[in-house]
Amino acid sequence: MKNILFINTGGTISSSYQEHGLTPTQSAESILAEIPELRELCHIDAYNLMSIDSTNTQPEDWATIARMVHKSLDDYDGIVIAHGTDTMAYTASALSFMLGTVHKPIVLTGSQVSILAENSDSKKNVIDSFLTACGEVTGVFVVFNGKIINGSRSSKIRTRSYNAFESINYPYIGLVENGKVNYTEGLLPSGQVNHPYNDSYCAEVFLLRLIPGTNPGIFDAIQSLGYKGIVIEGFGLGGVPFKERSLIDKIEQLMKDGTTIAVTTQCPYEGGDLTIYEVGQKVLEKGVIPGYDMTTEALVTKMMWALGQAADPAEAARIMGTNYVNEVTIPAETTHV
Repeated sequence: MKNILFINTGGTISSSYQEHGLTPTQSAESILAEIPELRELCHIDAYNLMSIDSTNTQPEDWATIARMVHKSLDDYDGIVIAHGTDTMAYTASALSFMLGTVHKPIVLTGSQVSILAENSDSKKNVIDSFLTACGEVTGVFVVFNGKIINGSRSSKIRTRSYNAFESINYPYIGLVENGKVNYTEGLLPSGQVNHPYNDSYCAEVFLLRLIPGTNPGIFDAIQSLGYKGIVIEGFGLGGVPFKERSLIDKIEQLMKDGTTIAVTTQCPYEGGDLTIYEVGQKVLEKGVIPGYDMTTEALVTKMMWALGQAADPAEAARIMGTNYVNEVTIPAETTHV
């Protein structure tokens, strides 16, 4: 029987109705008490690390979770983390980078409805997560509604439905059906670079979603607030306007001042490509980092992680251009080694 550590961090799964709405109140032990059949599957130790709505999650919390997981890995066969759904994809992506190359399953899960409610999705999600944590697949995953998703490819795309999470631009690692884990055949690592544990981060990263008419002065404001990195969600394949209200000069100036800037697409599926259109090539020529097919969650957390260990923009760009956990598909001619 395998040994699994269950870490509770809060979220809807552990919530009950309080004066101001749903609030995390339940402990790891009380969540497990609602699913007694888990004890037949494995030996479980429970730990209450924090109890917060994931909307309140900060980068500091990612590092706290990473340290707890890292120090526990030698003592357990797998780890399940109960987490709020709203920022779970950010945490899963951050942990994917911080924890380094892991050889055990680290599973994040949660629910759209409290563990205390009837017909909640919480019990299935927790059981599916423990089945995954007892399995042979290794890495950081989100398990939700029967889907096993690479943590750095996960994104919450629905606010209420039980099928809230999707794997973006990457196949499911597997599916959990009728109490059995079925892994995707032929799904092998592709060009990943092994990396050690490092929970350093720089929280000064700004996400800017462009709209027609974006004032170029926004970049002065961002710089004045001390941000070290910017992720820009451009149009289509990653286009950035260069005519009326051109943003190109401001981007170039910030990069000369040492700001790290990545450009991606606003479209969740199929990724960006700055080489196709003039509106992409002009910003690419200034030296921005292409986001390729990364999720916004992975791109933001990866930049925070890169800047946390690399003050030199060139080194941060090298880290950003490296595939660590199958978080990105990089064209062969631009792959960093």
